[in-house]
Amino acid sequence: MSVLEISVVSRALSGNPLGDPSQRLLHVVLPDQHDRSRPIPCVWWLAGYAGVGRSQLGHDPWQEGLDQRLQRLIAEGKVGPMAIALPDAFTRWGGCQYLSSSAVGDYETYLWSELPSALESQVAVSHHGVAGKSSGGFGAFHAAVRQPGRFRAMVCHSGDMGFEMSVFPDIPRLMNAVRDHGSLEAFASAHREARNKKEGRWFGPLSMLALASVYSPDPQAPLGVAMPFDLEEGTLREEILERWRSFDPVRVVRRSERAREALRALELVFVDCGRRDEHFLHWGARQLSAALAEHDISHEHEEFDGGHRSTSHRLDVSLPKLYSALS
Repeated sequence: MSVLEISVVSRALSGNPLGDPSQRLLHVVLPDQHDRSRPIPCVWWLAGYAGVGRSQLGHDPWQEGLDQRLQRLIAEGKVGPMAIALPDAFTRWGGCQYLSSSAVGDYETYLWSELPSALESQVAVSHHGVAGKSSGGFGAFHAAVRQPGRFRAMVCHSGDMGFEMSVFPDIPRLMNAVRDHGSLEAFASAHREARNKKEGRWFGPLSMLALASVYSPDPQAPLGVAMPFDLEEGTLREEILERWRSFDPVRVVRRSERAREALRALELVFVDCGRRDEHFLHWGARQLSAALAEHDISHEHEEFDGGHRSTSHRLDVSLPKLYSALS
């Protein structure tokens, strides 16, 4: 396999509130010697929180990089020639859930208008699919329902959903961090100066700030983000939690006919999660499957023996499904 690097200068991200780069690389995995004028299916793979697409190309002695995996699947006859696009949607807070907000910038225009145009200027694409894991799985779901007609298939591996069980219990981590540093701004500044930005004491609170930056932006609040808690009372703010809930894929399916129509139009809706997921996302996946079934939306739902990490082997299941749906 070969990896094409496309440099994209994004107008949508220019002048974004966090000062994050507007020029980024789009990495595209392609079959060797592929004639770029010959259309092939393309899957947009969305990385999990604190990750970027190109991290999928890392070669670990115990597991394949995505390019190696695709090469093997093609050699085994399980998929045909296809491309995998690996975008970079990283922010100062570790990610944007592949959504736009006044607190982070217009990532949806960047992702689903600018990047496809840049890709298709160099590679002919027959059909697009979208897939991802964790925050990337959440992003794949929302891309499919918010960009109707753009994608033909959607795969959500261990995606963020069922917020009551999976997300809300982690909010007190950010509460502790804000209390200990004296303010949200002081916490953010301390993280910026930290050498090990992925250390546990930062990672949990920062992930909650990343969620708040897209689920509850508020230009009048510190850092442009409304916090879902009241430190003085030690309580969660129900009106902010309700804003967060509106992004929960389970809620989206149950309340939005537009989203349901977009999902019905897909050739493939595939959702899976490990039954020992440390964030309890398997229960959210069951809720989503039930909601899809209630509304007669054709889909596949699987649970496998595993947790939230080291699940790239599930691509052996989803990539052939994606190829079949996109061909």
